[in-house]
Amino acid sequence: MAKKTVNSAEMTVEDRLKTLYQLQTTLTAIDEKRALRGELPLEVQDLEDELVGLNTRVEKIMAELAELDAAMTEKRNSVADAQAKIEQYKRQLDDVRNNREYDTLSKEIEYQGLEIELCNKKMREGAARIEQKKEELLKTQEALTGRRTDLEIKRTELDEIMEETRAEEEVLKAKVTELETMIEPRLLLSFKRIRKNVRNGLGVVPVQRDACGGCFAQIPPQRQLDIKMHKKVIVCEYCGRILVDPELAGIKPAKEEKPKKTKRAAKKAVVDSDENPIED
Repeated sequence: MAKKTVNSAEMTVEDRLKTLYQLQTTLTAIDEKRALRGELPLEVQDLEDELVGLNTRVEKIMAELAELDAAMTEKRNSVADAQAKIEQYKRQLDDVRNNREYDTLSKEIEYQGLEIELCNKKMREGAARIEQKKEELLKTQEALTGRRTDLEIKRTELDEIMEETRAEEEVLKAKVTELETMIEPRLLLSFKRIRKNVRNGLGVVPVQRDACGGCFAQIPPQRQLDIKMHKKVIVCEYCGRILVDPELAGIKPAKEEKPKKTKRAAKKAVVDSDENPIED
């Protein structure tokens, strides 16, 4: 049997307040389900962001290592070329015809020797830099492995909690959707704005002990009477939450306990009665 659609314009103020309060309690139940997850969603997000950063760092280190390896290969080739030139110049020394040619070849041999020393120095520095980068890469990869393990554990915990509450949360979400269709759009928008601006997400609260159930500010008797009349939507003057009376919210008023008489007070009452007997 199809459900009868409710026209929000035909609802009384009391019905609107009841529907609003039902919506609030349903949303609160959803908030409680999500609160069970605690900080896990944030922890998972932080670990995912950290993994992205570590992966980027690994890629950067590996790119630097590739550049260093290329530079080392270039230096080794330069040393080989310089050695080949030295051998060539030494052979040419045997065929020199004058001192000028001899001096020129000697200077070239000396220059190539200096080039070899410079390349060897650069290669030693490069080798040390490569070792440093390899150690940094190893530590980063170890951190990456550890964070991946942590992420898997946190994701498993989060999935287990979400699996436990998913069915109940879906039912509650469906109820929220149904209730929202029954509320006037302008009133629903105001409720959502109030709920968004308050810390605990309570946009509709009952009056409890003559005070607002959200901010606990005292409510004047005349205003409490107006709330009980259900003639209009009334908000708290201090926090802006929508107020409903406890009876509409289904909350039984707390019984005021009479103060117990102390032994001293009881004894005083007996003495007073003896001193002031009731005359017939």
